[in-house]
Amino acid sequence: MDFDAELDAKGLLCPLPVLKARKRLMALQSGQILRVEADDPAAVIDIPHFCQEAGHTLLASDDLGASQVYFIARA
Repeated sequence: MDFDAELDAKGLLCPLPVLKARKRLMALQSGQILRVEADDPAAVIDIPHFCQEAGHTLLASDDLGASQVYFIARA
């Protein structure tokens, strides 16, 4: 999937992946896509919940071995 910005949140624990994703999304325009890679087990719950609460669209998520990747479209 194509994306406009990328965030490497590997090694960060809750709530840092979500906080850094929120900051990076604020710099994007509506409709642009952020790719987030995280290995925090809580991210599986936190990132979809953050997207729902903030109005962003979680386009896709997938496992990459020990980490997960998320594609988020800014609201």
